[in-house]
Amino acid sequence: MADRWVAGSIAAVRGVGWSRKPRLHHLAEAAQGKFHYTIGPYSEPVMTVAPGDRIRIETRDAFEGAIRTERDKPSKRLRMPFVNPQNGPIMIEGAEPGDALAVHIESMKPRGDNPRGTCCMIPYFGALSGTALTASLAPPLPEITRKIHVDEKEVRWSARVVLPYSPHIGTLSTSPEIDSINSLTPGPHGGNMDLPDMGPGSIPYLPVRSSGARLFIGDAHACQGDGEVCGTAVEYASETTIRVDLIKGWALEWPRLEREDFIMTIGSARPLEDATRIAYRDLVLWMGAEYGFDRWDAYMMLSQCGRVRLGNFVDPNYTVGAGISKKYLAAEEK
Repeated sequence: MADRWVAGSIAAVRGVGWSRKPRLHHLAEAAQGKFHYTIGPYSEPVMTVAPGDRIRIETRDAFEGAIRTERDKPSKRLRMPFVNPQNGPIMIEGAEPGDALAVHIESMKPRGDNPRGTCCMIPYFGALSGTALTASLAPPLPEITRKIHVDEKEVRWSARVVLPYSPHIGTLSTSPEIDSINSLTPGPHGGNMDLPDMGPGSIPYLPVRSSGARLFIGDAHACQGDGEVCGTAVEYASETTIRVDLIKGWALEWPRLEREDFIMTIGSARPLEDATRIAYRDLVLWMGAEYGFDRWDAYMMLSQCGRVRLGNFVDPNYTVGAGISKKYLAAEEK
């Protein structure tokens, strides 16, 4: 059941299919068949849906189930860069370059009789380790694997600590026009943003750069702190239900996101400062173009009430979301 606020969302007001009764599609693992490690225009679509339709998707965990016990070492079980498997591409009827795709994330549930999440320390991966891009002569950090019980209420980290179940989609993308980008890298197409706000109750908006949009989705997280500091969240297999719609002629440069009480723009780059600049710049431009703010007034105002969410600073690009409360966007009374 959709959140009540969604009826007044950008997707509901401007989406071409929101008013129609949605058809439910099911993208099970068997129907997906081959999962993808790159986001691009060259893979075979798995289904075509109409704007306004709903899709129930079985995602695999980021390790594609290869880490089964706490004795499994990532260096033995994983073959980089074949991680972060993606469902899709899902084609959306009528989507053309220059449109925006709305993806309302309605629900995320753990899959399996005894669902468990996986968190790993992987050699030369993580925010406090030397990596291929942050080169160091220091030895790798130890390999540690944790298997964690997950249900729809809680994540049992240990006998001492129980964390709230706070699911979100780590990787959500539309296809670039000609490039094929690995599923670990976030960018203007979306990608591996690892943004904790991108969970049930949110509506991410993605730029359409190829016909049909070519939606990819995967990398469910049962919970994650800001920055995903050790390099992995509580990665798990999910049943995720989304509703997609199309906003014609809304040309986005970077992904955006809407929740009940705020809007957000999302930038991904290195260094982290540039990701923050991308996000804040897009937010200033959005406020000027669609909420009636003078550009420089918006810029100065965000210096007082803007808020920043750190997605990750472990991927090939880092991700930052810049947001503002909707209460400051209300039209001036005359």
